[in-house]
Amino acid sequence: MLVAVIIGCEIAFWVVLAAGLVARYPLRRPRLGAALLVCVPLVDLALLAASALDLRRGATAGVSHGLAAAYLGFSVAFGHSMVRWADQRFAHRFAGGPPPVRPPRHGWARTRHEWREWAKALLGWAVACALLGAAILWVNDADRTRELVGWIHKLTVAIVIWLVAFPVWETIFPRRPKH
Repeated sequence: MLVAVIIGCEIAFWVVLAAGLVARYPLRRPRLGAALLVCVPLVDLALLAASALDLRRGATAGVSHGLAAAYLGFSVAFGHSMVRWADQRFAHRFAGGPPPVRPPRHGWARTRHEWREWAKALLGWAVACALLGAAILWVNDADRTRELVGWIHKLTVAIVIWLVAFPVWETIFPRRPKH
């Protein structure tokens, strides 16, 4: 059941985001668009409430509870960037705005970009792990929360791999412009 809520929240995120951007640009209703864009985080709160309620009702934490925490953490960390990414494209397409900003392709600018993206991922990891830890403490039953401990380990491995594969690699072996 919680997996369906996660999928619904992901769909709702994009629907609310698209509605806000459509209101802002093609419909030329900037206040309505801003109000809808402010509602985007409410989708995350709905997912948090559903996950907490499921655990509160005595459910044993499963993959879906860990996935919900990871989704929430990374949504907090990358949500603003995703909204800005979509807003740039809508502004360019429907309001004559400048072309969307692309990430740098090489050099130290690319390296800085990779470190910034990893810092956002680190924030997402921290929020997700904090939510997982809070759920573990709240449920206070090691048998029911074993899966959440596993998610903390999985997310930690993922953030370390990201660190090595992107910002560290780019720092040691920066891309060079093609001639």
